[in-house]
Amino acid sequence: MIFFRNAILSFLDKVLFDKISWTILPRSRIGLVGDNGAGKTTIFHTILGQVHLDDGYIDIPDSKQKKIGYLPQDLVDLYDIKLIDYLKKTCGIDKLEYSIKKMEEQISQSDTHNNNYIQLTNKYDKATSVYNALEGYSFEARAMQMLKGFGFKKYDAERNCADFSGGWKMRILLSSILLMQPDIILLDEPTNHLDTESMEWLEGFLKNYDGTLITISHDRFFLDKIASQIIELSSGHIYIYKGNFSYYLREKERRREALKKEMELQKAQIKRIEKFVEKFRYKATKASQVQSRIKMLEKFQEIKPETKTKSVAMRFPECKKSAKEVVKVIDLGHSYSNVNVFSNLNFTLFRGDKVAFVGLNGSGKSTLSRMLSLSEKPVYGTIHYGNDVKMAFFSQESSGNLDYNKTIWEEVNDVSTKANDQEKRNLLGAFLFSGDDIFKSVSILSGGEKSRLTLLKIMFLDTNFLILDEPTNHLDSKTKDVFQQALLNYHGTVALVSHDRYFLDCLVNKVFELKDGSITDYLGNYSYFIEKRSLNNEATQEHFPGKEESHKLPLKNKEKKRLEAEERNRIYRIRSVQKKELNEVENNISSLEKRKSEYETLLCNPQILKDATIIKDTQKALNDINLKLEQYYHIWAEIEAKLENTIPYNNI
Repeated sequence: MIFFRNAILSFLDKVLFDKISWTILPRSRIGLVGDNGAGKTTIFHTILGQVHLDDGYIDIPDSKQKKIGYLPQDLVDLYDIKLIDYLKKTCGIDKLEYSIKKMEEQISQSDTHNNNYIQLTNKYDKATSVYNALEGYSFEARAMQMLKGFGFKKYDAERNCADFSGGWKMRILLSSILLMQPDIILLDEPTNHLDTESMEWLEGFLKNYDGTLITISHDRFFLDKIASQIIELSSGHIYIYKGNFSYYLREKERRREALKKEMELQKAQIKRIEKFVEKFRYKATKASQVQSRIKMLEKFQEIKPETKTKSVAMRFPECKKSAKEVVKVIDLGHSYSNVNVFSNLNFTLFRGDKVAFVGLNGSGKSTLSRMLSLSEKPVYGTIHYGNDVKMAFFSQESSGNLDYNKTIWEEVNDVSTKANDQEKRNLLGAFLFSGDDIFKSVSILSGGEKSRLTLLKIMFLDTNFLILDEPTNHLDSKTKDVFQQALLNYHGTVALVSHDRYFLDCLVNKVFELKDGSITDYLGNYSYFIEKRSLNNEATQEHFPGKEESHKLPLKNKEKKRLEAEERNRIYRIRSVQKKELNEVENNISSLEKRKSEYETLLCNPQILKDATIIKDTQKALNDINLKLEQYYHIWAEIEAKLENTIPYNNI
């Protein structure tokens, strides 16, 4: 258990904890949420004893016997040590291993009749018992499984920790924490440096974790899967919601509405009492009743509404439409030294597409985004841009293009835009640059602040094609929502690399998965992609009996029939998936053709032909429908071709 009792803490003139009382029960699964600067990370530091309260106390019974694992949000620096040795060291395995080996050497050289021998063997037995309790004998196997889950290769275990990049060092630290099997785990933005597959693996691992888990995260999918309780820290107080993040959002809105009604009732009640007091204040016969009501008024505690942050709406500037085919990629391939990144990629992005590029770390997502932006040349293949395409590219390296001699405000004013000063200030505030912050020099900004400023500048540009590589890494949930809404209203085309699953799910209409050097497209949002990927992985798990080792003896009839049945089922599943996809596309085509016919009939109406505005809107709607129909016809043809190539088992 962890107890907060009347905890008070202030930094300068800001109150972070205002008499917080909170009991954290064993095996709790807590998501800690709140605005930037509310004090979420400070709660972790108080639990760790790194920050001391101004008043009140925090208590962890038997704290000396309890292990606490802490993953900070900021990048860590690891010293020169082999990865596997670092994991052993942090889990307390290395010294014990060394002691056991030394004792084994001493025992092998000792006289069995000597008293020292008996003492040594007793000491050895105790050491091996502790080692066994720490699961030392299976440690390397568990460590390798953990590293594999986080995307490391087998040979990485022998690499030096200092050779890894910042994001991979965070994965190493996270691996060491989980292998330590602590009683309490504190995770500050654990998904920031993980790809989607690693996140899913972490979620699966944490579901079976026996200890107490508290996590700070802006990843809604992660909190929905992991948390059974959401704690919101706001204005120095905590608000407890017993459910996951989706429940928290619904319940918070319900509470806000209930509080609003309670306020209205209280105001009406106070008004009635004041009216009574005013009316009978000077009547002797009512004196006792008046005094009673005055005391009632004094006892009233004013109900105040929860402070609701002012929302900022932002739209990208309108830009001239691009060609229908925004960019066409033909036989694209790339490699670094002798490592092939991808080969023979072929796809087209159409006007209005919002596409996510997903895949494991190292699959080539960022490389592809740089090539689409023409900032890096492929080894072979071509990229064709359509007419009137105006592109803007954001990557983590883009922040290097800022002028470090200017202030934030000067950088924003350098952008040619129709936005006025107030609109600029509103967006700066939404991107966490408020008040006098806008006059800071770019040179003193942190890496995250520079990335936010670069992204903000792109939002002012006149574009119809955006290429965004991890744009949400340094955005809090509210800023992310503002940016997401702006992208949803954006009339241009978006190509997006991100590991934020909720952000992708609400935004994209296509997902392109980069895997094993090739690309697969999925026509739907991120949830659709996850569902289809699991179905396709099952359906395309090819197993051809007898093909791998033709020298083996012929299979028995029973075994042969079993394998034939498996093959029939495999092909049936593939065709079922393809037929379902074809049916969905045909339904969409039918619906669009019906709408097209309705609009064409409308244009034949003499009454309509008198109204130029209706004609213009109808023509625009027809053009959009024709564009969508062409895309669906293309998809239909591709699925039909796949069906033809997937021959039913009986015809083989």
